[in-house]
Amino acid sequence: MSIFPVRFCRGDIFRKTCIGIGAFLVLANLPRQHKAAAYLTGLCGNQALAEELTQETFCRAIEHSASFQGKCRLSVWLCQIGKNCWLSYLRKAKRQAGDEALEQMTSPQNVEEDLLIQEHARQIHQRLHALPEPYREVFTLRVFAELPYGQIGELFGKSENWARVTYYRAKQKIKEGL
Repeated sequence: MSIFPVRFCRGDIFRKTCIGIGAFLVLANLPRQHKAAAYLTGLCGNQALAEELTQETFCRAIEHSASFQGKCRLSVWLCQIGKNCWLSYLRKAKRQAGDEALEQMTSPQNVEEDLLIQEHARQIHQRLHALPEPYREVFTLRVFAELPYGQIGELFGKSENWARVTYYRAKQKIKEGL
């Protein structure tokens, strides 16, 4: 039995006594917190909110540790709990938004601009898929996977400079079609 401080999502700090193998599993695997925090940061895009949701995730994991059946990895289970925390947060925020949402409704001009942006993105996507290899792959790795040129060059067995030139040429080919 151990006593340690845990920060609750509501901002309260309380002392929690952990008893049971499930709670021990969650606490013994605190390095998994990094995976859950990274997942939540990707979901919400806000570091501070992700930290709050991570803390809520671990509180819920401790409370419901008996329900962990071991059918999946612990990090996956924690990410599932984190996703549910995120969805709960969204539902709560949606209820609280009420009048603010009415004020921020998009005007017809914004809708037209959004449609133009979507159409432009679709054209770029079509041009990307029409590119021959290795241009398409290098562009995808650089833009979507955000890999540095050195790693892209290593993947193809080429130099970093080759990756830079190939990326630049792919970008130029996409621009030509627009």
